[in-house]
Amino acid sequence: MQTNLLYINHNYNNTNIIKYPVISDKALALASDNRYSFMVNPSSNKISIKLAIEELFNVKVIKINTCNIPKKKKRIGKYIGWKPNYKKAIVTLADDYVINLFV
Repeated sequence: MQTNLLYINHNYNNTNIIKYPVISDKALALASDNRYSFMVNPSSNKISIKLAIEELFNVKVIKINTCNIPKKKKRIGKYIGWKPNYKKAIVTLADDYVINLFV
């Protein structure tokens, strides 16, 4: 357990790591399998995400999958801009635990 503590970024607290839950059709379908999607800070790692979820929601996390979504070009008329890149985490919980997103 002490080796895991080396990888935790201590510059962020839990509310800075987890930005907001993803509410989409695919995310709600995953929620029936006890998997929840969250937008997270791009510099956070799986260990810090796991500790933040367990502390914020009082649940037991089994597995975390993360993916970095690249920035995309967005065009409105003659103006070209960019949608920012972000990081998404899909968290699998133990069978006994549930996160109620619609409170």
